Amino acid sequence: MSADPPVAAVPRAGPPPVLLLTGSVALLTVSLATAVGIGSARAGYGELLRAVAVRTGFTGVEPLPPLLDSLVWDLRVPRVLMAALVGAALAVCGTVLQAVTRNALADPYLLGISSGASAGAAAVVVLGVGAGALGVSGGALAGALVSFGVLVLLLRGGGGLDSARIVLVGVVVGQLFAALMSLVLMAAGDADTTRALTHWLLGSLAAARWDAVAVCAVVTLVGLGAARCCAGSLDALAFGADTAASLGVDVRAVRRLLLVVTAVLTAVAVASVGAIGFVGLIVPHGVRFLVGPRHRLLLPYSALAGAVFLVWTDALARVAFAPREVPVGVFTALVGVPLFLLVLRRRGQL
Repeated sequence: MSADPPVAAVPRAGPPPVLLLTGSVALLTVSLATAVGIGSARAGYGELLRAVAVRTGFTGVEPLPPLLDSLVWDLRVPRVLMAALVGAALAVCGTVLQAVTRNALADPYLLGISSGASAGAAAVVVLGVGAGALGVSGGALAGALVSFGVLVLLLRGGGGLDSARIVLVGVVVGQLFAALMSLVLMAAGDADTTRALTHWLLGSLAAARWDAVAVCAVVTLVGLGAARCCAGSLDALAFGADTAASLGVDVRAVRRLLLVVTAVLTAVAVASVGAIGFVGLIVPHGVRFLVGPRHRLLLPYSALAGAVFLVWTDALARVAFAPREVPVGVFTALVGVPLFLLVLRRRGQL
């Protein structure tokens, strides 16, 4: 497999940076507040403000009825925050991997991490391996880390960390763990467990709780910070390893660091909510069209756009067929495909 040309080579003139940043943050804030009120039981901005005010110790604020308070604070708010964090993490991973591999189709699941997580979840759900201590999320995280360990072992050979080798080894690891998951389901799964696992694999934010949100928030912020520190190196890598090396970039060390960062971000995201596809593919391309290829801007704006995209997609998944909830991964594909085609058309590639 030959390396693709850089995903973007000519900077674009976009909106003024201050205006774009202010608008992006405002859009995310409004999206978070609005999405909390969307669902089978309506809850407006007033209910959200009252729930937050009571939790932060404001006096003179009348608490919400217990049932509504639990709905808003224990279910809706963690779910919306988890959607924003996972969307940001997946978008950042896609942005990084598209530069590291010089492959415009790279996404967070390129390294086979999601297949490892799926196999780990299947081992817990179907075989009961560590069910009492791990749970589905813990099993998925363990499977993701095991698959990354296999990836690292395979990449330690004499072939180096060139982009084509990373892609090929990632595909092999993904296929290996996908086959293991299918083997587990075929050998020991029944209709109910297979249906439950399939629903999880398509992505669901319904189980998001505050402890998981806290873990995801720490990992996402650290990962975004690490990727942002490598923005200059990513700019150079987008033009090839030889060019980056000539500019003084330690290509092997930077690739190793960024592979670890994207693997950990993907592992935590998939373990928290399942494998939600298309966010890490479509968002970087859309943001690159707006702000250009410089990763100093591309990374933070991709995180903001990924957060907004998944918040609204999850809100759509909650209400589209209410009271039945559709896995959010279904809607990320349904919404993402036409958006991706639109971006390609605007760039003259379709």
